[in-house]
Amino acid sequence: MKVIITKNYDEMSKVAAWEVAKLIKEKPDCILGLATGSTPEGMYSNLVLMNRVGQIDFSKVTSFNLDEYRGLKGDHPQSYRYFMDNKLFNHVNINKNNTFVPSGVAEDIQKECIEYDERIRNAGGIDLQVLGIGGNGHIGFNEPDSFLHMGTHLTPLTKETIEANARFFENEDEVPKEAITMGLGSIMKARKILLLANGKKKASIISKLVDGKIDTEIPASILQVHNNVIVVVDEDAAAELNLNITTNVEIVK
Repeated sequence: MKVIITKNYDEMSKVAAWEVAKLIKEKPDCILGLATGSTPEGMYSNLVLMNRVGQIDFSKVTSFNLDEYRGLKGDHPQSYRYFMDNKLFNHVNINKNNTFVPSGVAEDIQKECIEYDERIRNAGGIDLQVLGIGGNGHIGFNEPDSFLHMGTHLTPLTKETIEANARFFENEDEVPKEAITMGLGSIMKARKILLLANGKKKASIISKLVDGKIDTEIPASILQVHNNVIVVVDEDAAAELNLNITTNVEIVK
């Protein structure tokens, strides 16, 4: 696991965008696994700018998003399909037919989950998976539990996650209580993983991710056994890392 510590959120976003851009340049028809939420917004803004000035070309890229709220259609302002269209897809030359997000309104959820994993396999697997991390250690919507799901599945959201996401809705009651998410098995099959975190609120969980033990109550900790993970954090999110024991740390000034 490589940890890159940047000065602030803007630097974190630029470093992350260059990691994605580097792959697109090396493999124009790459398969990207994408995340939503406030953390990757800056990265997407940088990618839009790179595409606009001709530094990268999305025309052959395929993408698979991690998750979607149960019950929200793709045109709902708080759906993750809407987020991706608004933050990235509408502003770059990607073929929308090659952008996949789980359906939050599928009649047969189990079928939707199985078919989503099949689409990823048929596409050749994910080259680079972008992740955020919840304060409780969730990645995607894989919440702390006594066991971990391998494939895409429907999951209840914890009270902590609902409270954290309430800022995007009119009130907490409007936050969906379930989501469809890639399982940890699907995430771990990605050839490379890029995890982003910023802010003091993420310092504790980043310390547990990097320096702690593998624990199903901290789902992200499973990333410790992946052979190609880059964690990009700002100084606030890195504040509780023990740099004496954390290996492979790069500090970006």
